[in-house]
Amino acid sequence: MQTIDDHRLRFGEFAGPLVHGARVFDWLLISTQVVADAFEYSFETILADDGIPYAPVVASGSISRYPTIGETIQVEVVPIAVGTSSVELCYEISTDTGESLATARILHVTIDPDGSAKALPEATRSAFEAAVVDRDPQVGPTHPAAVDSDGENVSFASSFPIRSPHIEGAELAYFEEYPRFADVAIEEHLEANRTSLPTLVGEKQPYRLRAWRWEFTAPVRFGSTLQVAADVISADNETIRLDHRLSSNGETNIAGVTEYGCFDRAGSPTTFDEPMLAPFKAAPTQ
Repeated sequence: MQTIDDHRLRFGEFAGPLVHGARVFDWLLISTQVVADAFEYSFETILADDGIPYAPVVASGSISRYPTIGETIQVEVVPIAVGTSSVELCYEISTDTGESLATARILHVTIDPDGSAKALPEATRSAFEAAVVDRDPQVGPTHPAAVDSDGENVSFASSFPIRSPHIEGAELAYFEEYPRFADVAIEEHLEANRTSLPTLVGEKQPYRLRAWRWEFTAPVRFGSTLQVAADVISADNETIRLDHRLSSNGETNIAGVTEYGCFDRAGSPTTFDEPMLAPFKAAPTQ
């Protein structure tokens, strides 16, 4: 189903000449709410029962091109798997001309106040099952390998207080905030290495989210402090690949692999320059 139709991109959604990578997560969240309404198991209904609606369990995606200001995007969502308490949705983001920009897939569950997965209402589960599409997009990191333990890997971390906006029914950090925190952690890492992001940005736009696969194990509560820790798995001309761990109150909330690419001002992939890669490469041993 079409969840976002003919959305023209405007100032406020951008970081420089390209849409902000976290904005993709905004579109996914908006689309999930549209789907929830269409299948008569809305966010409002779940929040009224103090549940956590459509919480992500595993989320993965890939961005092939970043849209630029003035372009028009649309989002199509279909269910690709349904369980007793879960539904996996496939999200396709494209331009109004049909060019594919990004694909994502998220396994969702609704969580009861006691923390257990809540069974889908029978009518909703049946409706999802009837709408399932045979689709299996291969999205996410191309090489989700572990950190190379034989070498000296670059690691960095940043912490963020999670503040309540006082206007929402939920008491949790929002899905679309996590990539923003990860971006800030990269910027702080650059500064710690005496590298300024503005000095690197020009015709090339480095450190743009390109692919991810994150597993969500616990919600992040308002009032807590979230630590975003990253180990560099690899850094080459095409990709900076990070092993991410997002944790609070002594437990890991989210873990996964994230790939960052470099894009030109038209939004197409290009290569990193060596100064862009230097902060992510260990200094050679003497």
